[in-house]
Amino acid sequence: MAKKKIGLPPLDWLRVFEAAGRLGGFSAAAREFGLTQAAVSQRIGNLESWLGRTLFVREARGVSLTVEGESYLPLVQDSLQALERNTEDLFGKSPRELRVAGLSSNIHALVVPAISRFQRMHPKVRVVTDSVARRSSLDEERTWLQIRYGRGTWSGREAERIAPEVLVPLAAPGVEWGAPLIELRGERPAWRDWARKTGHDDLPPSVISFDSMEHALSAARQGMGVALGSEPLAQADLQAGRLRRLDLPELKTKDGYWLTWPEDRAKSKKQRALIADFLTALRG
Repeated sequence: MAKKKIGLPPLDWLRVFEAAGRLGGFSAAAREFGLTQAAVSQRIGNLESWLGRTLFVREARGVSLTVEGESYLPLVQDSLQALERNTEDLFGKSPRELRVAGLSSNIHALVVPAISRFQRMHPKVRVVTDSVARRSSLDEERTWLQIRYGRGTWSGREAERIAPEVLVPLAAPGVEWGAPLIELRGERPAWRDWARKTGHDDLPPSVISFDSMEHALSAARQGMGVALGSEPLAQADLQAGRLRRLDLPELKTKDGYWLTWPEDRAKSKKQRALIADFLTALRG
């Protein structure tokens, strides 16, 4: 492929190349920019002609970066990020919108109570939330600022803890220990783990089992039994008196609720300041 041009290629071609390299294909880059796959392919072809180098190997199953493409991608990414960051710092207006994604239960329990506190600090910033059905869906979610549950280690993401996960026996007013247990399946410690760590061997029977903390807390609010509930997610119910902590030991875990974002985002001073204030509001 003969070299046709020298100097800096058009920015549009570089942005499309970066997206295709980052996302691993022309189709994904097309979706990100709202283009057709043919338009993406044309821009990549133009860039390759300009550079006189092949950046992608075209195969029946898709495309992959060549050795030269792999070498060029981080250079383009760093340059685009620096240009965006410096442009925002020099000329950008204060952000007008803060968009955050998370599980519906986390948005309900952690974000909604924080919105009024955040808007007192930023009355002109519009808060937008995006709910996802499953935790695994967050990896595919385009909203880059996210509420996540875990231990704060996600590849390529920065994370600030909002609250540690603490599990406590919760029940509606009038429901006492000895009522049926509400079982919760999943990665959190369950009633048997709680019993082993707290020395309570004689557990009441369990007649209900959920795979969602949100559903377990809802059942507890309706007086259906005692849930080993998440204290951070149950704060509104505890404050309103819909649930109460029983006089039993709590169980601290290694997990927690985190505000996270990709390492290559939130680089401008204004974005970082907005996230810092949002964290303050989330932490109450």
